[in-house]
Amino acid sequence: MRAAVISYTENGRLLSLEISRNIAEIRRFCYKTHTDGQAEVFNSTKNIVEKLWCSTDALIFVCACGIAVRAIAPYLKSKQTDPAVVVIDDCGKYVIPVLSGHIGGANAIAERLADILGAQAVITTATDIGGHFSPDSFAVANDLIIGDISAAKAIACAVLDGEKIGLVSDFPMKNIPAEFGDSEKIGMYIGTNNDISPFVTTLRLIPRNVFIGIGCRKGTAENVIVETVEKALLAAEIPAERICGVASIDLKSHENGLLNFCRDRGYSIKFYTSAQLSEAEGDFTASPFVKNITGVDNVCERAAVLCSGGALIMRKFAENGVTVAAAEKTVDIDFERKIL
Repeated sequence: MRAAVISYTENGRLLSLEISRNIAEIRRFCYKTHTDGQAEVFNSTKNIVEKLWCSTDALIFVCACGIAVRAIAPYLKSKQTDPAVVVIDDCGKYVIPVLSGHIGGANAIAERLADILGAQAVITTATDIGGHFSPDSFAVANDLIIGDISAAKAIACAVLDGEKIGLVSDFPMKNIPAEFGDSEKIGMYIGTNNDISPFVTTLRLIPRNVFIGIGCRKGTAENVIVETVEKALLAAEIPAERICGVASIDLKSHENGLLNFCRDRGYSIKFYTSAQLSEAEGDFTASPFVKNITGVDNVCERAAVLCSGGALIMRKFAENGVTVAAAEKTVDIDFERKIL
């Protein structure tokens, strides 16, 4: 998770430093009058929020709630796309999730920060304060795509009203909570079959578990990679939303087109040596030409399989000097899994 903590005072700086000691990947932004050598300096709240809003999964403010609310107001769009926003008071007594408590993970982040700082997390979402199942939080924790946000809201309302929720899954599940039982009226389907709607109101949850392997000619532009990947996924009927990562050979680790493709879509990318790719198990589309250039007979299929740890669901698609393949990792559904 890409997270940033923004502070203004000396107390805020010290709190942000304590947070960074426990969450190594967090970026610190300190106001120019109270900063240190480990933080990035800012002098305008408007500018720093504008900079971070679309490139960060979570914004943590150490300040008054009003400052944070006014700062983020111009950028609010949807609970499905807005980052998590959490506010910590300047004395470090309270941690308040302000935005995207479930889908963005603000509630879970607040609880983690409260543990770190010895503070009190102030959670206000109805399902959480009642100890009930939350479809949004469950989906995010298990890397599931919410097919219809209105159905997710209906599930949450039914849970709060004490109704039983139906459940159908194509994957193994564990720790199923008491809220689930027999129901034809409302329920959840976890899987990839678009033709299945087991309930009158069905919340469709689709696993984000597909890794794509990509090979490309030297100097291939980002737009060419985008066009080829989109064409390949469309032909294989794989929704782009299911992609969770990219893999390739280390010879491509400096290809700007490939790196920009991943960066602009928020994909992680992993590179393998030819020796590592050669160790992948499976039936792959061999190419003597590719082996002569890279030292391995196939890049995209082998990379996808290695990165996913699973099986191919799309064999090599080649066009415009780009090759694309896809493999899916095993899905393990755990109702007690947390975001952090």
